[in-house]
Amino acid sequence: MARIIIAEDEKDIRELIAFTLRYVGHDVLAYSNGEDAWNNTLVEMPDLIILDIRMPIMTGYEVCKKIKANPLTERIPVMFLTSKGQEEEIKTGFDHGALDYLLKPFAPEELNKKVQTILSRNQTT
Repeated sequence: MARIIIAEDEKDIRELIAFTLRYVGHDVLAYSNGEDAWNNTLVEMPDLIILDIRMPIMTGYEVCKKIKANPLTERIPVMFLTSKGQEEEIKTGFDHGALDYLLKPFAPEELNKKVQTILSRNQTT
C-alpha cells in the first residue's frame, strides 16, 4: 500500500486518521506540526501528504507551498483538512496546489475513499 504523512495538531484526530489508514494497510507517519511533516517529507518521500491547515510552527499552507516549490517533492499529492465553517480555506488550499480536502469531523469511510481516489489518480500520471 501507500506511505502517507499526516500533519494534524489535534492528537485525537491525528490518531483517528492514522488508525483508519493503517487499518486498510497504509504505512502512516503522523506528526503534530507542519515543520516535522515537511522535514520528514524530504526523507520519506511519501505517496500522499494530509495536512491540517491550522497548525503550530508551520501551517498546512506553508508546508504545501514548500512541497510544490521543491522539484523533489512537487509531484507528491496533498490533501487538506479543515473544520466545518472554514470552507473559505478550501479555495486557498487548492490555490496552493492541494488535490482534495476533507472537512472535520469526517467519517472514516470518506477519508479512505478520498485517499484511494488521490492515490489511484496519481498512479496514472
